[in-house]
Amino acid sequence: MFKLQLIPALLALQLVSAAPLDRGRLGRGIISSIFGSSSGNNATSTETPTTVSNTTIDTFVRPALFAQTAYCSTPQVESGSIDTLIPGVEILQAGGNDGTIPLYYIAYDNQTQSIVLAHQGTDARNILSIANDAQFVLTDLNMTLIPNPGNNAQVHDGFQKTFERTAPSILSGVKNGLASKGVNNVLVVGHSLGAAVATMGAVMLRQQLPSSVNMNTVVFGLPRGGNQAWADLVNAELLPNFNHFTNQNDPVPTVPPRFLDYVQPENEVHIRAVDSQGQATDVVACPGQENEHCSEGNSVLQASVANHIGPYFHNISMSSSHCALPAA
Repeated sequence: MFKLQLIPALLALQLVSAAPLDRGRLGRGIISSIFGSSSGNNATSTETPTTVSNTTIDTFVRPALFAQTAYCSTPQVESGSIDTLIPGVEILQAGGNDGTIPLYYIAYDNQTQSIVLAHQGTDARNILSIANDAQFVLTDLNMTLIPNPGNNAQVHDGFQKTFERTAPSILSGVKNGLASKGVNNVLVVGHSLGAAVATMGAVMLRQQLPSSVNMNTVVFGLPRGGNQAWADLVNAELLPNFNHFTNQNDPVPTVPPRFLDYVQPENEVHIRAVDSQGQATDVVACPGQENEHCSEGNSVLQASVANHIGPYFHNISMSSSHCALPAA
């Protein structure tokens, strides 16, 4: 049903134009040895993707579980049961109202000695309306939160407004977490709308925290968040430790459309196939921005919201109905 509801919206969009966590822990092998570099010229990349090993994918399971858990209610997250799903995790701060302010939490991960920031996504049935409503206009960055906008970076107005509602509290919470736990590593995760907000939050943290803090960002089902300058700013601030996962025929990474000057950053990891057990069987690293062999090359007629939810790998799906924590 979701697939049928989605296709007309997508067609309309297309037809308008006609141990301690070090800098290598979460995917440096992908970035350094598999990903190529992009010219950053807003041209579709035609470079050939490279297979990502199961061993490398295994390093992303923990970030994926954090992103999945961001869909759980604040009482569920604060109950302490998250430790049964992701051992060694202590919740430091949680907030949001599951509406205009998506849920989020800040946690301490003893296993990786890091502070984790996780953002909830939106209902998969509504993500396209967020990307396609009156707030999809590009707007200047909030320079109070992200003081260095690069070369005139602009972002999705609706995404930035969502980001602004929690950013000051999150910045304070992450700083407090780093200080109280005496660690020097931050992991930022999110899915869908949460991936867009998480990416903005990661850039904010990178610019606001000391350069000695190690930053890793892993997001799933990331919609396009801004213009070419924004994509380049994400690359400049977050590489080599930024990865955005796309799943098969998920349409969300292709909206808002490129004719509105939206561009994805580099380091897409594209899942081509998932078996009946929820295990990814064909995963590739996609060099450059907007690689035509990955989500950029998907057909609108094959769009599937089910792919946006998952599973991505290790049978991990992301939506409110996939919260794996017990009821509070």
